[in-house]
Amino acid sequence: AGCVVYCKSSWSQLQDLCRLERVCCPSLGITRRNLSQFEVEFLCDYKRVREEEFYLVKWRGYPESENTWEPRKNLHCMGLLKQFHKDLEQAWIRRDGKPKKNARWLDQGVANYVVQKAKQRRALRHWERQLNAKRNHKGHIVVENEVDLDGPPRDFIYINEYKVGEGISLTQVGGGCCCPGASHHKFAYNELGQVRIRAGLPIYECNSRCRCGAECSNRVVQRGIRYDLCIFRTANGRGWGVRTLETIRKNSFVMEYVGEIITSEEAERRGQIYDRQGATYLFDLDYVEDVYTVDAAYYGNISHFVNHSCDPNLQVYNVFIDNLDERLPRIALFATRHIRAGEELTFDYNMQVDPVDAESTRMDSNLGRAGGLAGSPKKRMRIECKCGAASCRKYLF
Repeated sequence: AGCVVYCKSSWSQLQDLCRLERVCCPSLGITRRNLSQFEVEFLCDYKRVREEEFYLVKWRGYPESENTWEPRKNLHCMGLLKQFHKDLEQAWIRRDGKPKKNARWLDQGVANYVVQKAKQRRALRHWERQLNAKRNHKGHIVVENEVDLDGPPRDFIYINEYKVGEGISLTQVGGGCCCPGASHHKFAYNELGQVRIRAGLPIYECNSRCRCGAECSNRVVQRGIRYDLCIFRTANGRGWGVRTLETIRKNSFVMEYVGEIITSEEAERRGQIYDRQGATYLFDLDYVEDVYTVDAAYYGNISHFVNHSCDPNLQVYNVFIDNLDERLPRIALFATRHIRAGEELTFDYNMQVDPVDAESTRMDSNLGRAGGLAGSPKKRMRIECKCGAASCRKYLF
């Protein structure tokens, strides 16, 4: 087994060191082929001298101390030039309320903003690559922030299925031939994979003990996320959000809510800590009894970033596949209506369903947004809602 240690240097800093020391490192993408290449990483500054344009260039693989001023004619990076001027215009609008025409040089504040924006974009692209390397589902993940200078969230690890917390022992209990029939339940999906039972009823999918193949119409949630999705920064103070890059049909499966499985007692302890931090991602699995909670604060998938709405386009269902322990359902989100490409995905954190034959979908979550949150699995305070829906209840809980 290899030894793994944490490094305080960033990915780009390690690449810089390799180039300076003339060392090839395939893991960092530094090879003999590109060891001496001069590639523009981003543009840092601008000036006009006798009507000729010059740009301060940060070279990929080299430290900022090696930045050089280059005339426009020497640069063959049209995309980076367009991005630089777009960021420059936004910097002036943020400061002065309008773009500036025919500037001969940039003041330090504007130049600093442009550099920070370039570094943020680099960090987000690196995070995007990490997310896609870790996902085991078809749907691709895109990351965008055109709102502020916030970079990737800290201390978040992308996972594709439940992570079992310390001290919890789960026994896989499965039926077969096929699960819905064996459990005296109807098939939950039509031939297109759309859920056809009403919210509140459990879904039993075929599992590893069933004789059917991977393309069985009763295997939907287990196939994972099928749509390309975008994690984006919201413009109205709700932090990160998720929007779809593809059209989603009504009643189609979109994603699971995934995190670390912990006991309700541990959730109570963590909830008190999260209350003081102003953010929590606790989802009670109380389909039959309140024994387990899913904590998506540090371990989760893209559902970690889905925002609340009082008029949501996603609905929660309890799903059972290989594990038929009713204390531990998988939480699946299905489209409540046709969702257009580019539309934000949301669900109701305080969703109510028929208690006669249905699961509870109570959720305590702030999903990284600003403002105090004092709620736990056992207690809640009134939290202002910013969803903007016509039917907004004004408070999350």
